[in-house]
Amino acid sequence: MIIALEEAKYKLIALKDTLDELRQALRVEELQAQLAELEATTLAPAFWSDANSSKTLQTIKQLKDRIEAYEQLCRRLDDALTLAEMAIEENDEASVPEVVSEAADIEKQAQKMRLETLLCGEYDQRNVIMSFHPGAGGTEAQDWAQMLYRLYTRWGEAHGYKVKLLDWLDGEEAGIKSATIGIEGPNAYGYLKSEHGVHRLVRISPFDGSGRRHTSFVSVEVMPEFENDTGVEIREDEIEVTAHRSSGAGGQHVNKTDSAIRIVHLPTGIVVGCQTERSQLQNRETAMKMLKSKLMEIKHRTNQAKLEDIQGTKNNIEWGSQIRSYVFMPYTLAKDARTGYENGNIGAVMDGDIDGFINAYLIMLSKQNNTKK
Repeated sequence: MIIALEEAKYKLIALKDTLDELRQALRVEELQAQLAELEATTLAPAFWSDANSSKTLQTIKQLKDRIEAYEQLCRRLDDALTLAEMAIEENDEASVPEVVSEAADIEKQAQKMRLETLLCGEYDQRNVIMSFHPGAGGTEAQDWAQMLYRLYTRWGEAHGYKVKLLDWLDGEEAGIKSATIGIEGPNAYGYLKSEHGVHRLVRISPFDGSGRRHTSFVSVEVMPEFENDTGVEIREDEIEVTAHRSSGAGGQHVNKTDSAIRIVHLPTGIVVGCQTERSQLQNRETAMKMLKSKLMEIKHRTNQAKLEDIQGTKNNIEWGSQIRSYVFMPYTLAKDARTGYENGNIGAVMDGDIDGFINAYLIMLSKQNNTKK
Protein backbone atom coordinates (compact mmCIF):
# COMPACT_ATOMS: atom_id res chain seq x y z
CA MET A 1 0.00 0.00 0.00
CA ILE A 2 2.85 2.42 0.80
CA ILE A 3 4.29 1.66 -2.61
CA ALA A 4 0.99 2.76 -4.15
CA LEU A 5 1.19 6.01 -2.17
CA GLU A 6 4.75 6.63 -3.34
CA GLU A 7 3.71 6.04 -6.94
CA ALA A 8 0.77 8.42 -6.55
CA LYS A 9 3.08 11.03 -4.98
CA TYR A 10 5.53 10.88 -7.90
CA LYS A 11 2.62 11.10 -10.33
CA LEU A 12 1.38 14.22 -8.55
CA ILE A 13 4.86 15.76 -8.64
CA ALA A 14 5.02 15.08 -12.39
CA LEU A 15 1.63 16.74 -12.77
CA LYS A 16 3.16 20.00 -11.51
CA ASP A 17 5.10 20.19 -14.78
CA THR A 18 1.92 19.33 -16.67
CA LEU A 19 0.05 22.20 -15.00
CA ASP A 20 2.94 24.59 -15.69
CA GLU A 21 2.71 23.69 -19.38
CA LEU A 22 -1.07 24.07 -19.20
CA ARG A 23 -0.62 27.56 -17.74
CA GLN A 24 1.38 28.51 -20.82
CA ALA A 25 -1.17 26.92 -23.17
CA LEU A 26 -4.04 28.73 -21.46
CA ARG A 27 -2.06 32.00 -21.47
CA VAL A 28 -3.24 32.66 -17.93
CA GLU A 29 -1.26 35.88 -17.55
CA GLU A 30 -2.82 37.25 -20.75
CA LEU A 31 -6.28 36.26 -19.57
CA GLN A 32 -5.70 38.00 -16.24
CA ALA A 33 -4.55 41.17 -17.99
CA GLN A 34 -7.55 41.09 -20.33
CA LEU A 35 -9.88 40.54 -17.36
CA ALA A 36 -8.43 43.51 -15.48
CA GLU A 37 -8.82 45.72 -18.53
CA LEU A 38 -12.44 44.74 -19.08
CA GLU A 39 -13.33 45.11 -15.41
CA ALA A 40 -11.88 48.63 -15.54
CA THR A 41 -14.28 49.54 -18.35
CA THR A 42 -17.25 48.58 -16.17
CA LEU A 43 -16.34 51.41 -13.79
CA ALA A 44 -16.96 54.06 -16.44
CA PRO A 45 -20.22 55.99 -15.87
CA ALA A 46 -21.42 55.36 -19.42
CA PHE A 47 -20.78 51.60 -19.32
CA TRP A 48 -24.31 50.49 -18.37
CA SER A 49 -25.87 52.52 -21.18
CA ASP A 50 -23.54 50.95 -23.73
CA ALA A 51 -25.29 48.50 -26.09
CA ASN A 52 -22.32 46.13 -25.79
CA SER A 53 -22.27 46.07 -21.98
CA SER A 54 -23.95 42.64 -21.78
CA LYS A 55 -21.35 41.13 -24.11
CA THR A 56 -18.57 42.64 -22.01
CA LEU A 57 -20.05 41.16 -18.84
CA GLN A 58 -20.37 37.78 -20.53
CA THR A 59 -16.72 37.90 -21.59
CA ILE A 60 -15.69 38.85 -18.04
CA LYS A 61 -17.56 35.84 -16.66
CA GLN A 62 -15.95 33.52 -19.22
CA LEU A 63 -12.47 34.81 -18.38
CA LYS A 64 -13.08 34.45 -14.64
CA ASP A 65 -14.37 30.90 -15.11
CA ARG A 66 -11.31 29.84 -17.14
CA ILE A 67 -8.83 31.38 -14.71
CA GLU A 68 -10.65 29.99 -11.65
CA ALA A 69 -10.85 26.50 -13.18
CA TYR A 70 -7.07 26.46 -13.66
CA GLU A 71 -6.31 27.88 -10.21
CA GLN A 72 -8.71 25.41 -8.58
CA LEU A 73 -6.90 22.54 -10.32
CA CYS A 74 -3.59 23.83 -8.96
CA ARG A 75 -5.05 23.96 -5.44
CA ARG A 76 -6.35 20.42 -5.79
CA LEU A 77 -2.89 19.25 -6.83
CA ASP A 78 -1.25 20.94 -3.81
CA ASP A 79 -3.84 19.46 -1.44
CA ALA A 80 -3.46 15.97 -2.93
CA LEU A 81 0.32 16.14 -2.68
CA THR A 82 0.09 17.24 0.96
CA LEU A 83 -2.30 14.37 1.70
CA ALA A 84 0.02 11.87 0.01
CA GLU A 85 3.05 13.06 1.98
CA MET A 86 1.13 12.93 5.28
CA ALA A 87 -0.20 9.45 4.50
CA ILE A 88 3.32 8.18 3.73
CA GLU A 89 4.70 9.73 6.90
CA GLU A 90 1.95 8.24 9.06
CA ASN A 91 1.79 4.94 7.14
CA ASP A 92 -1.92 5.60 6.58
CA GLU A 93 -3.09 2.89 4.22
CA ALA A 94 -6.71 4.10 4.41
CA SER A 95 -5.75 7.19 2.40
CA VAL A 96 -4.47 5.20 -0.59
CA PRO A 97 -7.76 5.05 -2.56
CA GLU A 98 -8.41 8.79 -2.09
CA VAL A 99 -4.90 9.83 -3.15
CA VAL A 100 -4.82 7.52 -6.18
CA SER A 101 -8.31 8.59 -7.29
CA GLU A 102 -7.50 12.29 -6.89
CA ALA A 103 -4.28 11.97 -8.87
CA ALA A 104 -6.13 10.25 -11.73
CA ASP A 105 -8.92 12.85 -11.73
CA ILE A 106 -6.51 15.80 -11.71
CA GLU A 107 -4.69 14.30 -14.69
CA LYS A 108 -8.00 13.80 -16.50
CA GLN A 109 -9.09 17.40 -15.84
CA ALA A 110 -5.72 18.74 -16.99
CA GLN A 111 -6.06 16.81 -20.27
CA LYS A 112 -9.58 18.18 -20.73
CA MET A 113 -8.43 21.76 -20.16
CA ARG A 114 -5.49 21.22 -22.53
CA LEU A 115 -7.89 20.12 -25.25
CA GLU A 116 -10.05 23.19 -24.64
CA THR A 117 -7.07 25.34 -25.61
CA LEU A 118 -7.45 23.88 -29.10
CA LEU A 119 -10.93 25.42 -29.34
CA CYS A 120 -9.76 28.71 -30.76
CA GLY A 121 -12.05 28.94 -33.78
CA GLU A 122 -14.17 32.02 -34.29
CA TYR A 123 -17.41 30.22 -33.37
CA ASP A 124 -16.13 27.41 -31.13
CA GLN A 125 -17.67 28.78 -27.94
CA ARG A 126 -21.19 28.99 -29.40
CA ASN A 127 -24.12 26.63 -29.02
CA VAL A 128 -24.62 24.20 -31.86
CA ILE A 129 -27.44 23.14 -34.17
CA MET A 130 -27.30 19.61 -35.61
CA SER A 131 -29.47 18.17 -38.37
CA PHE A 132 -29.76 14.55 -39.52
CA HIS A 133 -30.58 13.59 -43.13
CA PRO A 134 -30.73 9.93 -44.22
CA GLY A 135 -29.34 9.00 -47.62
CA ALA A 136 -30.72 6.50 -50.07
CA GLY A 137 -31.95 3.25 -48.58
CA GLY A 138 -35.41 3.99 -47.24
CA THR A 139 -36.23 2.54 -43.84
CA GLU A 140 -32.69 1.29 -43.21
CA ALA A 141 -31.15 4.76 -43.65
CA GLN A 142 -33.96 6.42 -41.71
CA ASP A 143 -33.38 4.07 -38.79
CA TRP A 144 -29.66 4.90 -38.92
CA ALA A 145 -30.54 8.61 -38.78
CA GLN A 146 -32.51 8.04 -35.57
CA MET A 147 -29.63 6.05 -34.10
CA LEU A 148 -27.30 9.00 -34.69
CA TYR A 149 -29.88 11.38 -33.23
CA ARG A 150 -29.84 9.24 -30.09
CA LEU A 151 -26.01 9.10 -30.06
CA TYR A 152 -25.57 12.89 -30.02
CA THR A 153 -28.43 13.42 -27.59
CA ARG A 154 -26.73 11.00 -25.19
CA TRP A 155 -23.35 12.70 -25.70
CA GLY A 156 -24.82 16.12 -24.93
CA GLU A 157 -26.65 14.96 -21.81
CA ALA A 158 -23.57 13.10 -20.52
CA HIS A 159 -21.52 16.29 -20.79
CA GLY A 160 -24.04 18.45 -18.98
CA TYR A 161 -25.30 20.28 -22.06
CA LYS A 162 -28.92 21.21 -22.63
CA VAL A 163 -30.27 19.24 -25.60
CA LYS A 164 -33.41 20.57 -27.26
CA LEU A 165 -35.38 18.97 -30.08
CA LEU A 166 -36.20 21.58 -32.72
CA ASP A 167 -37.68 19.64 -35.61
CA TRP A 168 -38.68 16.05 -36.35
CA LEU A 169 -40.12 14.23 -39.33
CA ASP A 170 -41.05 10.57 -38.84
CA GLY A 171 -39.80 7.87 -41.17
CA GLU A 172 -42.29 5.89 -43.20
CA GLU A 173 -41.90 2.64 -41.25
CA ALA A 174 -39.21 3.41 -38.66
CA GLY A 175 -36.59 6.02 -37.90
CA ILE A 176 -36.71 9.60 -39.14
CA LYS A 177 -36.75 11.38 -42.48
CA SER A 178 -35.03 14.33 -40.79
CA ALA A 179 -34.48 15.84 -37.35
CA THR A 180 -32.79 18.90 -35.89
CA ILE A 181 -31.55 19.42 -32.35
CA GLY A 182 -29.96 22.32 -30.50
CA ILE A 183 -27.19 21.65 -27.98
CA GLU A 184 -26.49 24.51 -25.58
CA GLY A 185 -23.40 24.94 -23.43
CA PRO A 186 -19.78 26.17 -23.43
CA ASN A 187 -17.79 25.13 -26.53
CA ALA A 188 -20.64 22.98 -27.88
CA TYR A 189 -19.85 23.88 -31.49
CA GLY A 190 -16.10 23.63 -30.93
CA TYR A 191 -16.42 20.01 -29.89
CA LEU A 192 -19.11 18.89 -32.32
CA LYS A 193 -17.82 20.59 -35.48
CA SER A 194 -15.83 17.37 -35.99
CA GLU A 195 -19.10 15.51 -36.62
CA HIS A 196 -20.11 17.43 -39.76
CA GLY A 197 -20.26 15.03 -42.70
CA VAL A 198 -21.51 11.66 -43.86
CA HIS A 199 -21.66 8.75 -41.40
CA ARG A 200 -21.70 5.16 -42.73
CA LEU A 201 -23.28 2.13 -41.06
CA VAL A 202 -22.64 -1.55 -41.88
CA ARG A 203 -24.87 -4.12 -40.17
CA ILE A 204 -27.28 -7.00 -40.60
CA SER A 205 -30.52 -5.17 -41.26
CA PRO A 206 -33.34 -5.81 -38.77
CA PHE A 207 -35.71 -4.90 -41.61
CA ASP A 208 -34.40 -7.59 -43.97
CA GLY A 209 -36.05 -10.97 -43.44
CA SER A 210 -33.19 -12.66 -45.32
CA GLY A 211 -30.65 -11.45 -42.77
CA ARG A 212 -28.44 -9.73 -45.34
CA ARG A 213 -25.79 -7.14 -44.55
CA HIS A 214 -26.70 -3.55 -45.46
CA THR A 215 -24.73 -0.32 -45.76
CA SER A 216 -26.49 2.94 -44.92
CA PHE A 217 -25.48 6.61 -44.98
CA VAL A 218 -26.65 9.66 -43.06
CA SER A 219 -25.51 13.26 -43.44
CA VAL A 220 -24.99 15.16 -40.19
CA GLU A 221 -24.98 18.94 -40.50
CA VAL A 222 -23.32 20.91 -37.72
CA MET A 223 -23.78 24.67 -37.43
CA PRO A 224 -22.88 27.23 -34.77
CA GLU A 225 -25.94 28.98 -33.41
CA PHE A 226 -26.23 32.69 -34.14
CA GLU A 227 -28.57 35.12 -32.48
CA ASN A 228 -29.16 38.48 -34.15
CA ASP A 229 -25.49 39.36 -34.59
CA THR A 230 -24.97 37.61 -37.90
CA GLY A 231 -25.15 40.63 -40.15
CA VAL A 232 -27.35 38.50 -42.40
CA GLU A 233 -30.49 40.22 -43.60
CA ILE A 234 -33.30 38.04 -44.91
CA ARG A 235 -36.11 39.83 -46.73
CA GLU A 236 -39.67 38.57 -46.53
CA ASP A 237 -39.78 38.09 -50.31
CA GLU A 238 -36.80 35.71 -50.03
CA ILE A 239 -38.59 33.16 -47.87
CA GLU A 240 -41.61 30.91 -48.18
CA VAL A 241 -43.22 30.11 -44.84
CA THR A 242 -45.72 27.31 -44.33
CA ALA A 243 -47.47 26.11 -41.17
CA HIS A 244 -48.29 22.46 -40.58
CA ARG A 245 -49.23 20.03 -37.85
CA SER A 246 -46.33 18.71 -35.78
CA SER A 247 -45.40 15.04 -35.82
CA GLY A 248 -43.12 12.70 -33.95
CA ALA A 249 -41.16 13.25 -30.75
CA GLY A 250 -42.22 16.76 -29.92
CA GLY A 251 -44.04 16.72 -26.61
CA GLN A 252 -47.62 17.41 -25.58
CA HIS A 253 -48.39 19.97 -28.32
CA VAL A 254 -47.56 17.57 -31.15
CA ASN A 255 -50.43 16.68 -33.50
CA LYS A 256 -52.83 19.12 -31.81
CA THR A 257 -52.33 22.42 -33.66
CA ASP A 258 -50.85 23.70 -36.92
CA SER A 259 -48.10 25.49 -35.02
CA ALA A 260 -45.10 23.88 -36.74
CA ILE A 261 -43.25 26.12 -39.17
CA ARG A 262 -41.20 25.28 -42.24
CA ILE A 263 -39.23 27.98 -44.07
CA VAL A 264 -37.70 27.76 -47.54
CA HIS A 265 -34.99 30.27 -48.37
CA LEU A 266 -35.71 30.84 -52.06
CA PRO A 267 -32.30 32.16 -53.20
CA THR A 268 -30.46 29.08 -51.90
CA GLY A 269 -33.13 26.38 -51.58
CA ILE A 270 -32.26 25.87 -47.90
CA VAL A 271 -35.13 24.43 -45.84
CA VAL A 272 -35.44 24.72 -42.06
CA GLY A 273 -38.25 23.92 -39.66
CA CYS A 274 -39.25 24.04 -36.03
CA GLN A 275 -42.19 22.37 -34.31
CA THR A 276 -41.36 22.09 -30.64
CA GLU A 277 -42.07 25.59 -29.32
CA ARG A 278 -45.45 26.38 -27.80
CA SER A 279 -46.68 28.75 -30.49
CA GLN A 280 -46.40 29.33 -34.21
CA LEU A 281 -44.63 32.66 -33.55
CA GLN A 282 -42.00 31.02 -31.35
CA ASN A 283 -41.47 28.28 -33.92
CA ARG A 284 -41.00 30.90 -36.62
CA GLU A 285 -38.45 32.81 -34.52
CA THR A 286 -36.48 29.64 -33.85
CA ALA A 287 -36.66 28.59 -37.51
CA MET A 288 -35.37 32.01 -38.61
CA LYS A 289 -32.48 31.68 -36.17
CA MET A 290 -31.71 28.27 -37.67
CA LEU A 291 -31.83 29.71 -41.19
CA LYS A 292 -29.43 32.51 -40.30
CA SER A 293 -27.10 30.03 -38.65
CA LYS A 294 -27.14 27.80 -41.71
CA LEU A 295 -26.47 30.68 -44.08
CA MET A 296 -23.58 31.91 -41.96
CA GLU A 297 -22.13 28.42 -41.58
CA ILE A 298 -22.22 27.72 -45.31
CA LYS A 299 -20.79 31.15 -46.06
CA HIS A 300 -17.99 30.50 -43.59
CA ARG A 301 -17.19 27.08 -45.06
CA THR A 302 -17.22 28.22 -48.67
CA ASN A 303 -15.54 31.58 -47.99
CA GLN A 304 -18.09 33.32 -50.14
CA ALA A 305 -17.91 37.10 -50.09
CA LYS A 306 -21.59 37.56 -50.91
CA LEU A 307 -24.61 35.91 -49.37
CA GLU A 308 -26.13 35.66 -52.86
CA ASP A 309 -23.33 33.27 -53.86
CA ILE A 310 -24.25 30.71 -51.20
CA GLN A 311 -25.87 27.54 -52.50
CA GLY A 312 -27.70 25.14 -50.21
CA THR A 313 -25.92 22.07 -51.51
CA LYS A 314 -24.54 19.08 -49.63
CA ASN A 315 -22.05 16.35 -50.42
CA ASN A 316 -23.60 13.21 -51.87
CA ILE A 317 -24.72 10.96 -49.02
CA GLU A 318 -23.07 7.85 -50.40
CA TRP A 319 -20.01 5.58 -50.44
CA GLY A 320 -16.67 7.39 -50.53
CA SER A 321 -17.94 10.59 -48.92
CA GLN A 322 -18.12 9.32 -45.33
CA ILE A 323 -16.09 10.82 -42.50
CA ARG A 324 -16.65 7.84 -40.22
CA SER A 325 -17.75 4.21 -40.52
CA TYR A 326 -19.62 2.20 -37.90
CA VAL A 327 -19.39 -1.55 -38.47
CA PHE A 328 -21.67 -3.92 -36.54
CA MET A 329 -21.00 -7.04 -38.64
CA PRO A 330 -18.88 -9.12 -39.32
CA TYR A 331 -16.86 -7.34 -36.59
CA THR A 332 -17.51 -4.30 -34.40
CA LEU A 333 -15.56 -1.13 -35.05
CA ALA A 334 -16.09 2.61 -35.41
CA LYS A 335 -13.27 4.26 -37.40
CA ASP A 336 -12.73 7.86 -38.48
CA ALA A 337 -11.55 8.25 -42.06
CA ARG A 338 -9.82 11.58 -41.37
CA THR A 339 -7.82 10.87 -38.21
CA GLY A 340 -7.61 7.08 -38.24
CA TYR A 341 -8.92 6.97 -34.66
CA GLU A 342 -10.99 3.86 -33.93
CA ASN A 343 -13.00 2.28 -31.13
CA GLY A 344 -14.02 -1.38 -31.13
CA ASN A 345 -16.67 -0.93 -28.43
CA ILE A 346 -19.47 -0.05 -30.84
CA GLY A 347 -22.11 -0.22 -28.12
CA ALA A 348 -20.36 2.48 -26.09
CA VAL A 349 -19.93 4.64 -29.19
CA MET A 350 -23.63 4.42 -30.00
CA ASP A 351 -24.34 5.43 -26.39
CA GLY A 352 -22.43 8.67 -26.98
CA ASP A 353 -18.84 7.73 -26.18
CA ILE A 354 -17.25 9.76 -29.00
CA ASP A 355 -14.79 11.90 -27.03
CA GLY A 356 -11.87 9.96 -28.50
CA PHE A 357 -12.99 10.86 -32.04
CA ILE A 358 -13.54 14.50 -31.10
CA ASN A 359 -10.16 14.80 -29.37
CA ALA A 360 -8.31 13.17 -32.26
CA TYR A 361 -9.95 15.60 -34.69
CA LEU A 362 -9.03 18.65 -32.57
CA ILE A 363 -5.42 17.48 -32.29
CA MET A 364 -5.32 16.95 -36.07
CA LEU A 365 -6.63 20.48 -36.67
CA SER A 366 -4.05 21.89 -34.25
CA LYS A 367 -1.21 20.16 -36.08
CA GLN A 368 -2.50 21.38 -39.43
CA ASN A 369 -2.72 24.96 -38.15
CA ASN A 370 0.81 24.78 -36.72
CA THR A 371 2.10 23.48 -40.06
CA LYS A 372 0.49 26.40 -41.89
CA LYS A 373 2.17 28.84 -39.52
